[in-house]
Amino acid sequence: MMRRLALAGLLAAVALPAAAQVPAPDATPAATLPRVALDTTAGRIVIELETVKAPITAANFLRYVDQKKLDGIVFYRDVKVGDRFGFVQFGTDGDAKRTLPPIKHEPTTLTGLHHTDGTISVARLGLGTARGDFTISVGDQTASLDAGHGQPEDGQGYAAFGHIVEGMDTVVKILDAPVSPTATRRGAFKGQVPVAPVTVLTARRVAAPE
Repeated sequence: MMRRLALAGLLAAVALPAAAQVPAPDATPAATLPRVALDTTAGRIVIELETVKAPITAANFLRYVDQKKLDGIVFYRDVKVGDRFGFVQFGTDGDAKRTLPPIKHEPTTLTGLHHTDGTISVARLGLGTARGDFTISVGDQTASLDAGHGQPEDGQGYAAFGHIVEGMDTVVKILDAPVSPTATRRGAFKGQVPVAPVTVLTARRVAAPE
């Protein structure tokens, strides 16, 4: 009996150093999320895209960027509800030469993303109609644009797919720009159309800082 106990103790003593030599689990960080810089007439805006959480919607935006379909478009809508609170909208605005096919809707209830300050999402009408028009939230817009709240009326919200990592001051500048009380955009957005729309000069992928 004593021998068995001694042997068990010896095996345990031998096993301890061996366990200590087992390599730690792989701690390799997740792949860096892609970034896109919008160089505009008001300044630079850099967006980090949630290609893991919202793969369909983020890939859609990257297609517009890679095909240079956002070069020359404008921020055509400013919805200012209060100081640093509202959203701005930009994109192809129905231009057939720039607009790609619609994509499947990815609601915030599926992606886990939310329309907090600086979130970018894709605008839409009915489910599955989102194409090349995008909004940037200024202030927390979860109660308006997340699924289960506010707009659109079907309750599925807009599909968030990234956030601003640089140039939020530029976004606020766009939101604060004067709007016309009478102008519309293709018959819509009365009172929300900028007097002098900000232009996106180029939209390009950029490397994230190391």
